[in-house]
Amino acid sequence: MIVGTTAAYIDLELFSTSDKFLQKLDNNEALLGSYPVDDECRIHVTDRSGTQSAEFTDLSKVDKFEISDEAYEKRGDSIRTFKKNLKLGRFNEENRAKQEEALAKKEEEEKVAAGSIAVGNRCKVEVVGQPSKIGTVMFVGTVDFKPGYWVGVKYDEPLGKHDGSVNGKRYFECEPKYGAFMKPLSVIVGDFPEEDYGLDEM
Repeated sequence: MIVGTTAAYIDLELFSTSDKFLQKLDNNEALLGSYPVDDECRIHVTDRSGTQSAEFTDLSKVDKFEISDEAYEKRGDSIRTFKKNLKLGRFNEENRAKQEEALAKKEEEEKVAAGSIAVGNRCKVEVVGQPSKIGTVMFVGTVDFKPGYWVGVKYDEPLGKHDGSVNGKRYFECEPKYGAFMKPLSVIVGDFPEEDYGLDEM
């Protein structure tokens, strides 16, 4: 078991908030405040003691205790048995049925909401704890990266996360940082004209 390394085998390097190397912290008599350290700076620690060899980091070389699911099921002192006895989590059939019913109801509501949204609609996106965002609906339907129905929105401002593609698959076209996928219940369609910021005026 590795419990630590002596200071003699540690090198410290200071990096700026933009992750640029500034200098080594190699004066053992100096206080941290004597170095140009700002909030959000990073101190990189290098261990030269040899304890970070593959002997400790390569998990394929570590002996593991393995047990089949069938054998684990028969044990009376396992966490699974404990949760079964107290009807916790997935072993509480009543709560599980309620959760499945609530999930099915929400999925149906999202399906109905998605049916009232069309590509080209102007919309406002409202998520609890976040400011409202205005944009245009570019996609409505199911996606590969998450279950359920989703609405692809092109925001009027660069407040999104992508350019209309996720995990290499394109769902719609827009500029980088203008696209986002939202659940249908968070999208309100209506007359939301694009803001005129007067950028062409002097």
